[in-house]
Amino acid sequence: MNKPIGRLFLVVLVMFAGLAGATSWWTVVKADELNTEYTGQNRRDVLRGLKVRRGLIRAADGTVLARSVRDREGIYSRRYPEAGLFAHAVGYSYASIAQSGIEQSRNDLLSGERGELGNVFAELLGRADSGDDVTTTLDPKGQRAALEALGGRKGAVVAIEPETGAIRAMVSTPGYDPNAFRRRGVFGRLSEDEANSPLLNRATQAGYQPGSTMKVATAIAAIDSGRFSPESRVNGRNGKEISGVPLNNFGQASYGDITLTEALTFSVNTVWAEVAETLGKATMDRYMDRLGFGADPPLDYPDDQMLPSGNYRKGRLIPPTSRFVDIGRMGIGQALLRVTPLQMAQVAAAVANDGELMEPRLVEKVVDRDGRTKEEIQPDEQNQVMSRESARQVARMMASVVREGSGTAAALQGIEVAGKTGTAEVDVARDIAQPWFIGFAPTANGRMAVAATVERVPGGTGGAIAAPIARRVLEALL
Repeated sequence: MNKPIGRLFLVVLVMFAGLAGATSWWTVVKADELNTEYTGQNRRDVLRGLKVRRGLIRAADGTVLARSVRDREGIYSRRYPEAGLFAHAVGYSYASIAQSGIEQSRNDLLSGERGELGNVFAELLGRADSGDDVTTTLDPKGQRAALEALGGRKGAVVAIEPETGAIRAMVSTPGYDPNAFRRRGVFGRLSEDEANSPLLNRATQAGYQPGSTMKVATAIAAIDSGRFSPESRVNGRNGKEISGVPLNNFGQASYGDITLTEALTFSVNTVWAEVAETLGKATMDRYMDRLGFGADPPLDYPDDQMLPSGNYRKGRLIPPTSRFVDIGRMGIGQALLRVTPLQMAQVAAAVANDGELMEPRLVEKVVDRDGRTKEEIQPDEQNQVMSRESARQVARMMASVVREGSGTAAALQGIEVAGKTGTAEVDVARDIAQPWFIGFAPTANGRMAVAATVERVPGGTGGAIAAPIARRVLEALL
């Protein structure tokens, strides 16, 4: 009885010695390298990370987006076969520069993290070299269409499946190739590029004025509260006073009494600002809260890489009920309001899904090293924003925008598209704008919602610049 126990003790002792030797080789022989490259990080975590084959990250169709490659010294490093196509959504993972995106938010699974004691036993059993595989919701067709449609301009596109919350496309430009971070100095140069900010995920982190796309949120509040109907008539006179200050319509156009459907179709500022004022701050606040404004989206993504959408004053988020908020101008996407493309895609998705807003998600499932499914992410409701009937009324109003208003460039052959353009004024003196389009298709049972925006376009409008981008993404995904 004593001999088997003695042999087992000897085997365990040898394994511990081997583990200690490997660790000592890195901490003593390679000490200078560790001190140079990993200053400020937990060196034990760094050591373990270098020896772990992180799990694969895949697109929804199985395309490999991230994998680990082992060198002659037994050290693993990441490779990204699709280069920059999925860069911001997938992110990067390098021990010397940290992580971002899904690589960061799902790090414990990808790295096979089991806790301190679990890691030791896993290494002794020879099972510590692999993490779990993560399959995302991302569709390569949607990614390519969005990237090509943006055409190198600064901007972002988000496409969401309204019924499930699955994000099928998330593209931010300019981007980067995460493979390049293996070269010394590349990450630092990109981090310091303030003019282009290529590491910034504009889809989730950039706050822009939404312009007239915000009129969809105002329409939701107006219709669902029962205060207005699509046929309610409001005067669209140019120069109407809002919060005591005259407000102009696009192109100085002036209208008489028109329906809310007509006011959305032709994007009449003075009508929608008056509607927002009539509804009041409390009502607008209630519906914006239901739509997800004022907080980080419940997305499986790093918190520090998401920005809450809402009203900002001196860099701080304030509620719509604040005395500093001009509720009329907020209702048409102006003044203090700043939003992300993800948030505006969610606004469109809520209408498309009969008023039910689903939690957005980037991960479909997690599979362990033996091919067993550990976790399958199920769709989850975020909020019931409005009634089904209200959603369908707003959808028909949005369809009118694409059929005969400013959004005709988003129209698809044989499929009715519902949407809304926006042209936020960034620099009036130089005629620089932020074009937007949000929408979904088909109108009757929205299978895909999209938001597209481009930064600082001279003389650009949402209908001319952003609507064609959205159309190409919808074409690719439907």
